[in-house]
Amino acid sequence: MTGYASYERNTSNGVLQVELRSVNQRYLELHPKLDENCRALEPTVRETLKTRLGRGKVECRMQLAPAQSSDASIELNHEVLQQIAASMQEAGKHFPDSQPVNILEVLRMPGVMATHAVNAETLATDAIATLSSAVDDLIKARAREGEKLKAIILERLAEIEGLIGQVKPMMPELVKTYRARLLAKLEEAQLSNDDERIRQEITLYTQRIDVDEELSRLDAHVSEVKRILSAGGLAGKKLDFLMQEMNREANTLGSKSVAIETTQISMQLKVLIEQMREQIQNIE
Repeated sequence: MTGYASYERNTSNGVLQVELRSVNQRYLELHPKLDENCRALEPTVRETLKTRLGRGKVECRMQLAPAQSSDASIELNHEVLQQIAASMQEAGKHFPDSQPVNILEVLRMPGVMATHAVNAETLATDAIATLSSAVDDLIKARAREGEKLKAIILERLAEIEGLIGQVKPMMPELVKTYRARLLAKLEEAQLSNDDERIRQEITLYTQRIDVDEELSRLDAHVSEVKRILSAGGLAGKKLDFLMQEMNREANTLGSKSVAIETTQISMQLKVLIEQMREQIQNIE
């Protein structure tokens, strides 16, 4: 969701400039910052961005600069200037120790410099076209960023597949070792004729050893993440959900662990999943 784009268009009303900045955000959050000439276009700007973008904190700056020409003349709006001067004079009575007025700041105030009338209809048409071009560039920038993130996630998935591949062949021997320990406990329990303890040990054994389901689901989640990344399009929310599911399976694998090896692999899985989850927050 991170990206930057700017676009400039010469129009009959002047030079229209659009700048877009996008950073990570779970939802779409828009921050239009339009100058006085473009302020009436804010609903159109918001609607265009909502249509084209799905997630991210997006700042949109739009301004109309007067066209530069050799015969252009600068004119002051004397009526507005007099109003400002009167207001400053009145304010000075209440703040006699204030700093002197900076004339350059006064000239930058809205309405002080007289400009030619802006044609609202053509401005709206030009604004939509300029904004659309800027959004195109932003989407391309975000796509380039997405390709980098995709490569990182695929690397983590390959590591996860490697860890799953380590666990599966280990399980028969771990089961055998754990069974031997359990049988020793059962023999001890039989000496005391404690049938309830025997049942508890058997139940615990069944629950602790069976991790085939967790490993199968992890495999399925890895395949689904790859499929979503290959399909393209809006994927952030789907991937975020899958990270939650993968983390749940890794936690269960750890809780059912009967050996230090599987406990360590469970921790490594959770680290890799968290690394992917952090990157997925940047994907739309």
